[in-house]
Amino acid sequence: MQRRAFLTSSLGSYFTAAAAQQLASPNQVVQNAREAALKVLQPSPRQLEHALELHRNSLVFESYGFMPRAAADGDALRALVEAGGSEAEYQDLYEELSMTRYVTNAAERQEYLDAWRAAGVTCIMQNAGEEGSDPRRLIKRLGRYTFTTHFLREHVSQAVEPNDIVAAKKANRHCVYMTGNGVPVPGLWTTVEEELAYIRIFFQLGVRMMHLTYNRRNMIGDGCGEPANAGLSDFGRAVVAEMNRLGVIVDIAHSGWQTSLEAAKASKKPMVASHTTCAALHRHIRSKPDDVIKAIVDTGGLVGICCISGFLGGAGDISTMMDHIDYVVKKFGADHVAIGTDIAYSSRNAGAEIKKVPRRARGRMRWEALWPPGSYGLGGDKTGSLAWTNWPLFTVGMVQRGYSDTDIQKILGGNVLRVARANFDGIKL
Repeated sequence: MQRRAFLTSSLGSYFTAAAAQQLASPNQVVQNAREAALKVLQPSPRQLEHALELHRNSLVFESYGFMPRAAADGDALRALVEAGGSEAEYQDLYEELSMTRYVTNAAERQEYLDAWRAAGVTCIMQNAGEEGSDPRRLIKRLGRYTFTTHFLREHVSQAVEPNDIVAAKKANRHCVYMTGNGVPVPGLWTTVEEELAYIRIFFQLGVRMMHLTYNRRNMIGDGCGEPANAGLSDFGRAVVAEMNRLGVIVDIAHSGWQTSLEAAKASKKPMVASHTTCAALHRHIRSKPDDVIKAIVDTGGLVGICCISGFLGGAGDISTMMDHIDYVVKKFGADHVAIGTDIAYSSRNAGAEIKKVPRRARGRMRWEALWPPGSYGLGGDKTGSLAWTNWPLFTVGMVQRGYSDTDIQKILGGNVLRVARANFDGIKL
C-alpha cells in the first residue's frame, strides 16, 4: 500500500507520518495484519512511535518458530501426483520446496526477505527437526534449513553460538539457531550410552535445543496429549543430563505436565517451554500450570508465549497473547518470559501454486499428531492480529502494558540469549 493510502486509512491517519511510513508495506497481507493489530491495540501516537523505535534497536530472538515459508512449486507437485507418488513422497517434496525454494526462485526469495524485514526479527530458534526421535526423520529439516542458510548466508545465516546472534544484529542481518522437535535416538535399546550418542552428533550438526517429547509418549516421558500424564523415565533423566553436559537446551513445550515438572527439577541448566501458554488463563494440553512454570523459572529458564489462538483462549488475538505475557511477568518476573510464536509467514504465491495440484485423497493422521478432541483448532484469531510479521506490534503491546524498555528488550530476545549462553558457554567441545 502506498504511504498516502495508509495515512488515509482508518488508523493510519491517527498516527504521525514517521510511524505510518515505518508500518506501511507494499505487501497487502502484511499490511492487513498490521492494521488488524492496531485496531485491537489502539495505541497512542507516542506509544506507537516509542515502540517502533525500541523494536528497531532491539535484538529480537524468537524462542521457537519458523523462517518464512516459500510457495511450493505446483508443477513439481502435480508431476509427482500424476506419477503415482505416495502421500509420504508428496509431503516430503512439499516440505522441501516450502523450506528451500527461495534459494532458487527470485520471487520467493523476495517474499522471504521482505517478511524478515517486516518482522524485525534478528534470530529465530528455528524448528529444524521433524516431529519424533528417529535420526533419519530429524535430519531432513535440518539439512534443508542448512542448505538455505548456506546459500542465503549474506542475508540469513546459521548461528553456531550465541555471540553469532549478537554479531548478526550489529551487522543488520538475520540468523537462525537450530532446534529439533525430538531427541535423536536410534531405538536399538542395547545400552543407554548408545541411545544417547546421537545427541552429540546433532549438536555437532548445529542443533542447540531439543523437545523431550512431542504430544505422544516416548521412552523419555509422556507428551502433552497423553491422558496418563506419567512423568520422566529413568532414560529421560539420562537424556536431560546429557543435554546439560553438551549445552543443548531442554525444551518441554510439547511434554505432559508431570514430565515437564520432573524434567525441570532434573535439569542443572536453564531450560524452557519454548512455545506455550499459561494454564491459569486458559487450561489446555499445550499450556503450563504455575507449578511447572515455577520449576522452569527455578532453573533460570523461561516460557515462550505462542501465537496459536486455540492455545491462548479468550478472543485469541494479540491482546490475549499480551495477557499471557503479562501473567508471567507479574507472577514470575520479566526475566522468565519470551515470545515463541510457533507460526510462520507464508508466501502470497502459495495459493496459486497449490491450485495446480490435482485433488488427492485425504491421508491418515500422522502418529505424533495426538490432539485429543477439542484441543486443537478451537477459537481463532478472527482479527488477523497474530501474524508473524506483526512482531513490531508485539512490542507496541508491551509498551502499552507499561513495561520498562529494559524489560521489553529482555522479553524480545534478551532472555532467550541469556538461556542460550548459559547452556552453551563453558562446555567442552
